[in-house]
Amino acid sequence: MRRPRIRRPRLPRTRAGRRRLVRTAVLACVLALLPATWLRLTTAGRLYTAADVPRTDVAVVFGAGLWHGEPSPYLARRLDAAAALYRAGRVRVVLVTGDNSRKDYDEPDAMRRYLVRHGVPSARVVGDHAGFDTWDSCVRAKKIFGVDRAVLVSQGFHIRRAVALCRAAGVASYGVGVDDRHDVTWYYGSTREVFAAGKAALDVLLRPDPTFLGPKEPGVARALAGARR
Repeated sequence: MRRPRIRRPRLPRTRAGRRRLVRTAVLACVLALLPATWLRLTTAGRLYTAADVPRTDVAVVFGAGLWHGEPSPYLARRLDAAAALYRAGRVRVVLVTGDNSRKDYDEPDAMRRYLVRHGVPSARVVGDHAGFDTWDSCVRAKKIFGVDRAVLVSQGFHIRRAVALCRAAGVASYGVGVDDRHDVTWYYGSTREVFAAGKAALDVLLRPDPTFLGPKEPGVARALAGARR
């Protein structure tokens, strides 16, 4: 049985055609990098370390997956940083936001349990169970939980996008990027951010509603009131 012949793409034969191909490739690269450049410009001066981030009432920790019902190593390091911020008095309340789209997968509750085990009182942890992506989490932090100002905690490759989106959603944000090993997951996340930056730019331009909005929740206000007693 004869194998089908695969046609290889042919380069333009003329010099003018090759120039057009090069210009098209350069333009595609520029357009692909524009969103990432926008993120850097938008978040300039908004990133800090855990030691020098401005004191803020609320920290927001974004979900990053569960392993057998417990936070993945990447998520655990985000939570470790948030717990350290709380213990240092940099924040009063931690809003954990993640995916709870099915009964057997509950990121926010797993995040809460982890924080409690690491010294954050349960009454100071508030769960957002409909943070299906970064934009959803930012919009819900503002519209549902009434957060106007927050410290955002995530890995370095994600933190700029988180800060840019939360600022666009109306949350004055500071970012704390968590250091991590440059393993396969880190490189995957860094590469993914190039494409995610494009979606972030569209989210800011189009401002879509979150997957689930729902009624306002007083959890953050109650936790802050308890923290001030």
